[in-house]
Amino acid sequence: MLTVQQALEMILADTSLIHRPSLHTETVDLLNARNRVLAADQIATIDVPPWDNSAMDGYALFINEKVTSDLETNNLLTVSQIIPAGVFPLALQPGTAARIFTGAPIPAGANAVEMQENTKKENDCVTFLQKIKAGANIRRRGEDIKKDSVIVKAGVVLKSSHLGLLASVGIKNIPVTQKLRVVVLSTGDELAEPGSVLKDGQIYNSNRYLLLGLLQEMGFETMDGGMIEDDAELTKKRLLELSAQGDVIISSGGVSVGEEDHVKAALEVIGKLNLWKIAVKPGKPLAFGSINNSTFFGLPGNPVSAFVTFLIFVKPYLLKAQGATNIQPQLIEAIADFDWPPFRSAQGASHTLHGGNLPFTERSRSERKPIQREEYLRARLKEDGKSVEIYPNQSSGALSSVVWANGLAVAPVGAVISRGDKIKFLAV
Repeated sequence: MLTVQQALEMILADTSLIHRPSLHTETVDLLNARNRVLAADQIATIDVPPWDNSAMDGYALFINEKVTSDLETNNLLTVSQIIPAGVFPLALQPGTAARIFTGAPIPAGANAVEMQENTKKENDCVTFLQKIKAGANIRRRGEDIKKDSVIVKAGVVLKSSHLGLLASVGIKNIPVTQKLRVVVLSTGDELAEPGSVLKDGQIYNSNRYLLLGLLQEMGFETMDGGMIEDDAELTKKRLLELSAQGDVIISSGGVSVGEEDHVKAALEVIGKLNLWKIAVKPGKPLAFGSINNSTFFGLPGNPVSAFVTFLIFVKPYLLKAQGATNIQPQLIEAIADFDWPPFRSAQGASHTLHGGNLPFTERSRSERKPIQREEYLRARLKEDGKSVEIYPNQSSGALSSVVWANGLAVAPVGAVISRGDKIKFLAV
């Protein structure tokens, strides 16, 4: 079996999508650009702020810290003008102050703003209640963004913060890569659609909604490929049909070695199988290859296995194929608040409690077998932001664990994890 890293390197080395029409660019309005991949560097057209402006509601004035002024003598100045945001001011008259509001331009001749809480206004005059320093409460021109600087680089998956930044320099339309077309196919005689009445031996098809939802959250153009029965010829026919409709096909189920698992066998006949077994848990059977001009991923049928393998293998590939530059999952260092693998008694029962394991004797710790396949445990980063707990039921069929978790704790091959150990946590 390939290691997780070996499999991921092989998947990301695939270049079959580079010349697809889906990677051509199109221009979209900022309002339609969220989750799209930026196709070209974006350059600031102005300074931000475009002029010195006030960081406070208050009074703009001139402070000379070396020469005694009228202000230093009696702390009282006449208010010569009012400057609201959106109005460009007159130059400040010497020996006066200007009433100014947050974001309004600083008038020529002023070099400080005192917040109104530290002043007292009477008629047309204002008294300053404490000493003021030159430069106080002024946001300088270009201190956030310099004109002609690169503010968002090509390959970025655009989030709302990027859109706000682009809007702040006046950019309205941007070039993005065209969306990949991704098809989701479900396989299995046992599947039934939500809303129908289950027959004996059937389960509801959760993977269809899980995978389509994950893809839609990422901003891809999705297509529902429906469900097919466990039939070899039907599987080959349907996969060939879908290969003419999507850039990427993602199926769930049918990739193991059972007599009713037809997806891997079909791929070997009508397409190309690049890899299959991976030393990962959950999700060992994962097929990656191609059918005609479509990339193919065959994910396991168990819903948690489908979820984990999508995050670890499919998501980085799709991001790279879409033109994104930041594609690797972001791992943070955390502290385990659990023991893994759990100690099993002579009767085979695992000793677990509330997402962690019961205290072990030194003998029982030594009896825990090192992890054989890299494991991704449904886990939650606790409120302290450092420690991680795991869900009590780590079965690959326990989809409730995915809802409970806010990430995955990574247990590497050969490890025996005890409470207090440093681990890697993948936030999702």
